[in-house]
Amino acid sequence: MHLLQKFHLWLSIQASKILQLQKQPRIAKTDWAGSVPPYYREVFNIISPSSSNVSKELFTKLLVKSGLPSQTLSLIWELVDTKQGPLSRSSLYKGLALVAWAQQGKQPSSKLLENFSGEELPRPDLGDLSDLSPAVTTSLTQIGLRYPDICQMDTIEVDLVPEKKGLFLKHVEYQVCSKRFGSLVRRRYNDFVALHELLLGRFPYRLIPKLPPKKMVGADSHFIEERRKSLRRWLTLVARHPALSGDPLLSFFLTYSGGDVQHKIREIFRRVPDEFTTSELAARAKELVPPETHSEFANSRDQIRIILNGISRLKQIADVLALRSHGYAADMAELGSQLTSLANEPHGSSNWATGGNSVWADMKKGFHIISKEFGLLSSKAMQQAIREEDEVCERLNLLLDILVAHRELCERHEKGVAQDHNKALAKMLSLKKRQMQGVIRGTDAESVEQLETKMMEQESVIANVELRNAFSLHCLHLETQLVHAHLEILAAVLGTLVAVQIRGHSEMADVWQLIQPTVAKCLPDKNLQDPVNGTSPHADK
Repeated sequence: MHLLQKFHLWLSIQASKILQLQKQPRIAKTDWAGSVPPYYREVFNIISPSSSNVSKELFTKLLVKSGLPSQTLSLIWELVDTKQGPLSRSSLYKGLALVAWAQQGKQPSSKLLENFSGEELPRPDLGDLSDLSPAVTTSLTQIGLRYPDICQMDTIEVDLVPEKKGLFLKHVEYQVCSKRFGSLVRRRYNDFVALHELLLGRFPYRLIPKLPPKKMVGADSHFIEERRKSLRRWLTLVARHPALSGDPLLSFFLTYSGGDVQHKIREIFRRVPDEFTTSELAARAKELVPPETHSEFANSRDQIRIILNGISRLKQIADVLALRSHGYAADMAELGSQLTSLANEPHGSSNWATGGNSVWADMKKGFHIISKEFGLLSSKAMQQAIREEDEVCERLNLLLDILVAHRELCERHEKGVAQDHNKALAKMLSLKKRQMQGVIRGTDAESVEQLETKMMEQESVIANVELRNAFSLHCLHLETQLVHAHLEILAAVLGTLVAVQIRGHSEMADVWQLIQPTVAKCLPDKNLQDPVNGTSPHADK
């Protein structure tokens, strides 16, 4: 009995072990096995606390936390099923296991999973994961702003200063007002140029709109007014930019009341490093760039190009509408002027000429009254043109400015960071090739060591360039969102266009209604028949 009792005790222990193993969650895959460590569940709960799936963006940031080479991470990315949208819990666990094996020096492959026979999957070393919370990550990769929110950042006014300064070469001066700072300062065009140059150096990966041209010679009043509007739009976009608005550079420009602004601002800010160098996000820039960024960047760039072309054409049409209203106002003013000239025609109406007919004399009296009505019609048409220019054309110009700024930002990214990165990679490969040749040819150890040291220095440069490239892509991501926030302008413009047309045509229709009885009263043609339709022009009266 004693042996039998021991046997039953052994069976119960084994059964208990089996039950415990069955209770532990296992990964839902048929080609690999292994119990899930508690750490896997902790990771899942951190990055997906309220969902059964994990976003690709967060999974990418998780992979970067491992510190593995980019080639290894790409291989793990391919082995994990990432082509069907968000990752499932089991796909995340698979990725964690592959990361752990890679950190152990093993080559990630499906065979590792298929041949695994241990009781518990390996635990990867991922460091602190607190910053991978979806709420924290979303706040870093989304601007979270609508256009009304952007407008609340500041209101900028740029007006011409009436008098001109300068003894010999006259120049235009502008009065710049910022609602946010409660400031009112005077600036010259070259001050804007200095700010533009410094902003490009400080924020190379942000939307920096173009400045209007200077045009030193032959600047007429129309050019000066158009440049004033353009400078107001430019400074408005800068002052309302989420990243630029809080920089001391802009604050100085909007508040400094001393003289010689262009030299003073360059003297103070020319040595300030760019945003990448000073940003707290620079070191973790790779975590903020989703794996699909390059394809999404290409798609969004093409989309914004199409939008830019469409908005450009809408702006051309709006300009034609405004020009047409200006032309209509000029025509009505000219019509009234000609009637006045006819009324003031100096020759008398003799019996010899009229044969006793007094119609022309009576008409001349009516022309004086009617010409004033056409002056009112011209005034209403001019008001219509101004509303079309200020409320429709100018707002479309603002939208065009930021769309063009996005196009130039994309070009800066491709010509700047990407080019520098390729140069650094080429230099690295060259150094490695020289090192290999040196070893093969029996170069002395000192020379090889110097090459290795130089190569390691270059590797740190490349790592920095890769981070800079990632930071540039992160900024591009946010700037593209900023462009889409500004697209709300188009909806407002279309609504304004309808309202402006209704108001303008209603006001002019009212004036025509006033003119009609005046014409009927002042001109002696009540009993004349219209030769076109055989009826009296005022038969409905």
